[in-house]
Amino acid sequence: MSKSYRVAILGATGAVGKELLELLEHRNFPIADLKLLASQRSEGRKLAFGGENLPVEPVSDGAFDNVDLVLASAGGSTSIVWAPKAVGAGAVVIDNSSAFRMNPEVPLVIPEVNPEAAENHQGIIAVPNCTTILMAVAVWPLHKVRPVQRIVAATYQSASGAGAKAMEEVKTQTSAILEGKQPVAEVFPYPLAFNLFPHNSPLNDLGYCEEEMKMVNETRKIFGNQQIRITATCVRVPVLRAHSEAINLEFETAFSPDEAREILSQSPGVKLVEDWKANHFPMPIEATGRDEVLVGRIRQDISHPCGLELWLCGDQIRKGAALNAIQIAELLVEKNLLKSLVRSH
Repeated sequence: MSKSYRVAILGATGAVGKELLELLEHRNFPIADLKLLASQRSEGRKLAFGGENLPVEPVSDGAFDNVDLVLASAGGSTSIVWAPKAVGAGAVVIDNSSAFRMNPEVPLVIPEVNPEAAENHQGIIAVPNCTTILMAVAVWPLHKVRPVQRIVAATYQSASGAGAKAMEEVKTQTSAILEGKQPVAEVFPYPLAFNLFPHNSPLNDLGYCEEEMKMVNETRKIFGNQQIRITATCVRVPVLRAHSEAINLEFETAFSPDEAREILSQSPGVKLVEDWKANHFPMPIEATGRDEVLVGRIRQDISHPCGLELWLCGDQIRKGAALNAIQIAELLVEKNLLKSLVRSH
Protein backbone atom coordinates (compact mmCIF):
# COMPACT_ATOMS: atom_id res chain seq x y z
CA MET A 1 0.00 0.00 0.00
CA SER A 2 1.31 3.47 -0.85
CA LYS A 3 -0.06 6.91 -0.19
CA SER A 4 -0.36 9.70 -2.71
CA TYR A 5 -1.75 13.19 -2.48
CA ARG A 6 -3.98 15.56 -4.43
CA VAL A 7 -1.91 18.73 -4.79
CA ALA A 8 -2.74 22.24 -6.00
CA ILE A 9 -0.22 24.96 -6.81
CA LEU A 10 -1.69 28.43 -6.33
CA GLY A 11 0.33 30.90 -8.39
CA ALA A 12 1.55 28.19 -10.75
CA THR A 13 2.69 30.55 -13.53
CA GLY A 14 5.00 32.69 -11.37
CA ALA A 15 8.73 32.17 -10.85
CA VAL A 16 8.24 30.28 -7.57
CA GLY A 17 5.26 28.36 -8.96
CA LYS A 18 7.32 27.05 -11.85
CA GLU A 19 10.10 26.08 -9.45
CA LEU A 20 7.56 24.22 -7.30
CA LEU A 21 6.45 22.30 -10.36
CA GLU A 22 10.01 21.33 -11.25
CA LEU A 23 10.85 20.27 -7.69
CA LEU A 24 7.70 18.16 -7.25
CA GLU A 25 8.76 16.19 -10.32
CA HIS A 26 12.47 16.09 -9.53
CA ARG A 27 11.94 14.93 -5.92
CA ASN A 28 9.22 12.40 -6.87
CA PHE A 29 6.63 13.79 -4.48
CA PRO A 30 3.77 11.23 -4.27
CA ILE A 31 1.10 12.96 -6.35
CA ALA A 32 -2.27 11.40 -7.16
CA ASP A 33 -3.55 14.52 -8.93
CA LEU A 34 -2.04 17.93 -9.65
CA LYS A 35 -4.06 21.10 -10.15
CA LEU A 36 -2.48 24.32 -11.42
CA LEU A 37 -4.18 27.52 -10.28
CA ALA A 38 -3.51 31.15 -11.13
CA SER A 39 -5.34 34.38 -11.87
CA GLN A 40 -7.94 34.75 -14.59
CA ARG A 41 -5.39 36.15 -17.05
CA SER A 42 -3.44 32.86 -17.02
CA GLU A 43 -6.44 30.76 -18.02
CA GLY A 44 -5.69 28.67 -21.08
CA ARG A 45 -1.97 28.39 -20.44
CA LYS A 46 -0.41 24.96 -20.08
CA LEU A 47 2.64 23.90 -18.07
CA ALA A 48 4.69 20.75 -18.51
CA PHE A 49 4.74 18.17 -15.75
CA GLY A 50 5.52 14.45 -15.87
CA GLY A 51 5.50 14.31 -19.64
CA GLU A 52 2.11 16.04 -19.87
CA ASN A 53 0.95 19.59 -20.49
CA LEU A 54 -1.39 20.48 -17.65
CA PRO A 55 -3.94 23.30 -18.01
CA VAL A 56 -3.81 26.34 -15.74
CA GLU A 57 -7.18 27.05 -14.14
CA PRO A 58 -8.38 30.34 -12.65
CA VAL A 59 -8.69 30.07 -8.88
CA SER A 60 -12.33 29.89 -7.82
CA ASP A 61 -14.52 28.91 -4.87
CA GLY A 62 -14.64 25.23 -5.85
CA ALA A 63 -10.98 24.97 -6.81
CA PHE A 64 -9.88 23.33 -3.56
CA ASP A 65 -12.52 20.60 -3.39
CA ASN A 66 -10.84 17.20 -3.10
CA VAL A 67 -7.40 18.74 -2.61
CA ASP A 68 -5.11 17.51 0.18
CA LEU A 69 -2.24 20.00 -0.13
CA VAL A 70 -2.00 23.55 -1.48
CA LEU A 71 1.38 25.08 -2.26
CA ALA A 72 0.64 28.80 -2.42
CA SER A 73 2.97 31.32 -4.03
CA ALA A 74 0.67 33.99 -5.40
CA GLY A 75 1.34 36.86 -2.98
CA GLY A 76 -0.06 37.93 0.37
CA SER A 77 -3.33 39.49 -0.77
CA THR A 78 -4.20 36.33 -2.72
CA SER A 79 -3.29 34.03 0.17
CA ILE A 80 -5.38 36.01 2.64
CA VAL A 81 -8.45 35.39 0.47
CA TRP A 82 -7.87 31.82 -0.67
CA ALA A 83 -5.85 30.04 2.03
CA PRO A 84 -8.71 29.99 4.58
CA LYS A 85 -11.07 28.71 1.85
CA ALA A 86 -8.64 25.91 1.02
CA VAL A 87 -8.39 24.97 4.70
CA GLY A 88 -12.17 25.06 4.93
CA ALA A 89 -12.30 22.58 2.03
CA GLY A 90 -10.03 20.22 3.98
CA ALA A 91 -6.59 21.01 2.56
CA VAL A 92 -3.34 21.92 4.30
CA VAL A 93 -1.83 25.14 2.90
CA ILE A 94 1.91 25.78 2.76
CA ASP A 95 2.11 29.49 2.04
CA ASN A 96 5.10 31.31 0.55
CA SER A 97 3.69 34.80 1.08
CA SER A 98 4.10 37.12 4.07
CA ALA A 99 0.38 36.94 4.90
CA PHE A 100 0.53 34.56 7.88
CA ARG A 101 4.17 34.51 8.95
CA MET A 102 3.77 36.49 12.15
CA ASN A 103 0.36 35.05 13.05
CA PRO A 104 0.97 33.34 16.43
CA GLU A 105 -1.33 30.46 15.42
CA VAL A 106 0.59 29.74 12.20
CA PRO A 107 3.90 27.86 12.38
CA LEU A 108 6.80 29.48 10.52
CA VAL A 109 8.97 26.60 9.40
CA ILE A 110 12.43 25.88 8.04
CA PRO A 111 12.79 22.07 8.08
CA GLU A 112 16.53 22.22 8.90
CA VAL A 113 15.80 24.48 11.88
CA ASN A 114 12.40 23.91 13.50
CA PRO A 115 10.67 20.92 11.83
CA GLU A 116 8.73 20.16 15.01
CA ALA A 117 6.75 23.40 14.60
CA ALA A 118 5.03 21.97 11.50
CA GLU A 119 3.25 19.39 13.65
CA ASN A 120 1.25 22.11 15.41
CA HIS A 121 -0.38 23.55 12.33
CA GLN A 122 -4.08 24.39 12.15
CA GLY A 123 -4.29 24.14 8.39
CA ILE A 124 -1.73 26.77 7.35
CA ILE A 125 2.06 26.61 7.54
CA ALA A 126 4.08 29.68 6.54
CA VAL A 127 7.36 29.72 4.64
CA PRO A 128 9.69 32.48 5.94
CA ASN A 129 11.10 35.29 3.85
CA CYS A 130 13.97 34.23 1.57
CA THR A 131 16.64 36.28 3.37
CA THR A 132 15.53 34.86 6.72
CA ILE A 133 15.67 31.27 5.45
CA LEU A 134 19.18 31.61 4.01
CA MET A 135 20.52 33.24 7.18
CA ALA A 136 18.79 30.84 9.58
CA VAL A 137 20.04 27.70 7.80
CA ALA A 138 23.60 28.94 8.35
CA VAL A 139 23.25 30.43 11.83
CA TRP A 140 21.05 27.81 13.53
CA PRO A 141 23.71 25.03 13.70
CA LEU A 142 26.06 27.47 15.45
CA HIS A 143 23.29 28.80 17.71
CA LYS A 144 22.53 25.25 18.90
CA VAL A 145 26.13 24.84 20.09
CA ARG A 146 26.59 28.31 21.58
CA PRO A 147 23.54 30.60 21.64
CA VAL A 148 23.96 33.71 19.53
CA GLN A 149 23.38 37.00 21.35
CA ARG A 150 23.37 39.42 18.43
CA ILE A 151 23.12 39.21 14.63
CA VAL A 152 24.11 42.00 12.25
CA ALA A 153 23.15 41.19 8.66
CA ALA A 154 23.78 42.97 5.38
CA THR A 155 22.04 41.47 2.38
CA TYR A 156 22.82 41.73 -1.32
CA GLN A 157 19.55 40.76 -2.95
CA SER A 158 19.09 39.75 -6.57
CA ALA A 159 16.42 40.91 -8.97
CA SER A 160 14.72 37.50 -8.75
CA GLY A 161 13.35 38.50 -5.36
CA ALA A 162 10.96 40.80 -7.21
CA GLY A 163 9.97 38.16 -9.76
CA ALA A 164 10.54 37.28 -13.39
CA LYS A 165 9.59 40.75 -14.69
CA ALA A 166 12.27 42.33 -12.49
CA MET A 167 14.89 39.96 -13.89
CA GLU A 168 13.88 40.91 -17.43
CA GLU A 169 14.00 44.59 -16.51
CA VAL A 170 17.64 44.29 -15.41
CA LYS A 171 18.53 42.60 -18.72
CA THR A 172 16.74 45.32 -20.70
CA GLN A 173 18.38 48.09 -18.68
CA THR A 174 21.81 46.50 -19.16
CA SER A 175 21.32 46.43 -22.95
CA ALA A 176 20.12 50.03 -22.94
CA ILE A 177 23.15 51.29 -20.99
CA LEU A 178 25.58 49.37 -23.20
CA GLU A 179 23.93 50.99 -26.21
CA GLY A 180 24.32 54.45 -24.68
CA LYS A 181 20.60 54.82 -23.90
CA GLN A 182 18.84 55.77 -20.68
CA PRO A 183 17.64 52.73 -18.68
CA VAL A 184 13.93 52.64 -17.91
CA ALA A 185 12.72 51.54 -14.46
CA GLU A 186 9.19 50.15 -14.15
CA VAL A 187 9.31 47.17 -11.76
CA PHE A 188 11.86 48.84 -9.48
CA PRO A 189 11.76 52.52 -8.50
CA TYR A 190 15.28 53.08 -9.88
CA PRO A 191 17.46 51.43 -12.52
CA LEU A 192 19.18 48.36 -11.06
CA ALA A 193 21.60 47.57 -13.91
CA PHE A 194 25.11 48.84 -13.01
CA ASN A 195 23.55 50.22 -9.82
CA LEU A 196 22.33 49.23 -6.36
CA PHE A 197 20.02 50.76 -3.78
CA PRO A 198 18.61 50.01 -0.32
CA HIS A 199 15.70 47.59 -0.51
CA ASN A 200 12.62 49.38 -1.81
CA SER A 201 10.06 47.91 0.62
CA PRO A 202 8.15 50.41 2.84
CA LEU A 203 10.03 52.13 5.69
CA ASN A 204 8.87 52.24 9.32
CA ASP A 205 9.25 55.15 11.75
CA LEU A 206 12.70 53.92 12.80
CA GLY A 207 13.95 53.98 9.22
CA TYR A 208 13.98 50.19 8.80
CA CYS A 209 12.37 48.77 5.69
CA GLU A 210 9.85 45.94 5.70
CA GLU A 211 12.41 43.46 4.36
CA GLU A 212 14.80 44.23 7.23
CA MET A 213 12.08 43.83 9.85
CA LYS A 214 11.10 40.47 8.36
CA MET A 215 14.59 39.21 9.13
CA VAL A 216 14.36 40.51 12.69
CA ASN A 217 10.87 39.29 13.58
CA GLU A 218 10.86 36.01 11.66
CA THR A 219 14.24 34.87 12.98
CA ARG A 220 13.13 35.46 16.56
CA LYS A 221 9.95 33.46 15.95
CA ILE A 222 11.73 30.56 14.22
CA PHE A 223 14.49 30.37 16.85
CA GLY A 224 11.90 30.65 19.64
CA ASN A 225 13.86 33.48 21.23
CA GLN A 226 12.57 37.06 21.37
CA GLN A 227 15.73 38.25 23.14
CA ILE A 228 18.16 37.85 20.23
CA ARG A 229 19.33 41.29 19.13
CA ILE A 230 19.09 41.50 15.35
CA THR A 231 19.64 44.32 12.91
CA ALA A 232 19.77 44.20 9.12
CA THR A 233 20.51 46.37 6.10
CA CYS A 234 18.95 45.00 2.92
CA VAL A 235 20.27 46.10 -0.47
CA ARG A 236 19.06 45.30 -3.97
CA VAL A 237 22.00 44.52 -6.30
CA PRO A 238 22.26 43.92 -10.08
CA VAL A 239 22.42 40.13 -9.83
CA LEU A 240 19.79 38.11 -11.66
CA ARG A 241 19.29 35.24 -9.23
CA ALA A 242 20.51 34.14 -5.75
CA HIS A 243 20.93 36.38 -2.74
CA SER A 244 24.11 36.99 -0.73
CA GLU A 245 24.46 37.96 2.91
CA ALA A 246 27.28 39.20 5.14
CA ILE A 247 26.55 38.02 8.68
CA ASN A 248 28.21 39.18 11.90
CA LEU A 249 27.45 37.01 14.93
CA GLU A 250 28.11 37.85 18.56
CA PHE A 251 28.17 34.98 21.09
CA GLU A 252 28.36 34.98 24.89
CA THR A 253 31.74 33.25 24.70
CA ALA A 254 34.33 32.96 21.95
CA PHE A 255 33.50 30.76 18.95
CA SER A 256 36.55 29.78 16.92
CA PRO A 257 36.31 29.84 13.11
CA ASP A 258 37.65 26.27 12.94
CA GLU A 259 34.90 25.01 15.25
CA ALA A 260 32.30 26.87 13.20
CA ARG A 261 33.66 25.32 10.00
CA GLU A 262 33.52 21.84 11.48
CA ILE A 263 29.89 22.34 12.58
CA LEU A 264 28.73 23.90 9.31
CA SER A 265 30.48 21.26 7.17
CA GLN A 266 28.17 18.68 8.77
CA SER A 267 24.98 20.75 8.89
CA PRO A 268 21.92 19.93 6.75
CA GLY A 269 21.25 22.32 3.91
CA VAL A 270 24.71 23.90 4.12
CA LYS A 271 27.72 23.56 1.81
CA LEU A 272 31.03 24.98 3.00
CA VAL A 273 32.79 26.87 0.18
CA GLU A 274 36.21 28.18 1.13
CA ASP A 275 39.48 28.34 -0.79
CA TRP A 276 41.55 30.91 1.03
CA LYS A 277 44.56 30.67 -1.27
CA ALA A 278 42.42 31.38 -4.33
CA ASN A 279 40.27 33.93 -2.44
CA HIS A 280 37.26 31.88 -3.57
CA PHE A 281 34.13 32.01 -1.45
CA PRO A 282 30.36 31.66 -2.15
CA MET A 283 29.08 33.54 -5.19
CA PRO A 284 25.49 33.93 -6.44
CA ILE A 285 26.44 32.55 -9.84
CA GLU A 286 27.46 29.29 -8.12
CA ALA A 287 24.46 29.22 -5.76
CA THR A 288 21.95 29.55 -8.60
CA GLY A 289 20.01 26.32 -9.04
CA ARG A 290 21.54 24.78 -5.91
CA ASP A 291 19.52 23.40 -3.00
CA GLU A 292 22.17 24.20 -0.39
CA VAL A 293 23.08 27.51 1.20
CA LEU A 294 26.74 28.12 0.34
CA VAL A 295 28.66 29.40 3.38
CA GLY A 296 32.28 30.55 3.65
CA ARG A 297 34.80 33.24 4.55
CA ILE A 298 34.31 32.31 8.21
CA ARG A 299 36.62 34.44 10.32
CA GLN A 300 37.11 35.96 13.76
CA ASP A 301 35.62 39.42 14.16
CA ILE A 302 38.72 41.45 15.03
CA SER A 303 36.54 44.07 16.73
CA HIS A 304 34.98 41.66 19.26
CA PRO A 305 36.48 38.66 21.10
CA CYS A 306 33.20 36.72 20.86
CA GLY A 307 32.36 37.78 17.31
CA LEU A 308 32.31 35.67 14.17
CA GLU A 309 31.94 36.76 10.54
CA LEU A 310 30.57 34.68 7.69
CA TRP A 311 29.43 35.11 4.11
CA LEU A 312 26.67 33.14 2.38
CA CYS A 313 24.85 32.82 -0.93
CA GLY A 314 21.63 30.98 -1.66
CA ASP A 315 19.12 30.60 -4.46
CA GLN A 316 16.24 32.86 -3.45
CA ILE A 317 13.68 31.09 -5.63
CA ARG A 318 14.81 27.59 -4.66
CA LYS A 319 15.77 27.24 -0.98
CA GLY A 320 14.50 30.75 -0.31
CA ALA A 321 10.97 29.76 -1.38
CA ALA A 322 9.98 26.70 -3.43
CA LEU A 323 12.33 24.08 -2.00
CA ASN A 324 11.55 25.08 1.58
CA ALA A 325 7.82 24.62 0.84
CA ILE A 326 8.39 21.19 -0.72
CA GLN A 327 10.55 20.13 2.23
CA ILE A 328 7.71 21.09 4.58
CA ALA A 329 5.31 19.01 2.47
CA GLU A 330 7.71 16.07 2.62
CA LEU A 331 7.89 16.50 6.38
CA LEU A 332 4.09 16.36 6.63
CA VAL A 333 4.08 13.17 4.55
CA GLU A 334 6.79 11.62 6.72
CA LYS A 335 4.87 12.49 9.91
CA ASN A 336 1.55 11.36 8.38
CA LEU A 337 0.07 14.85 8.88
CA LEU A 338 -1.70 15.02 5.50
CA LYS A 339 -4.84 13.24 4.45
CA SER A 340 -4.10 11.03 1.47
CA LEU A 341 -5.36 8.56 -1.08
CA VAL A 342 -4.20 5.04 -0.27
CA ARG A 343 -3.49 2.90 -3.30
CA SER A 344 -2.53 -0.76 -3.41
CA HIS A 345 0.25 -1.97 -5.69
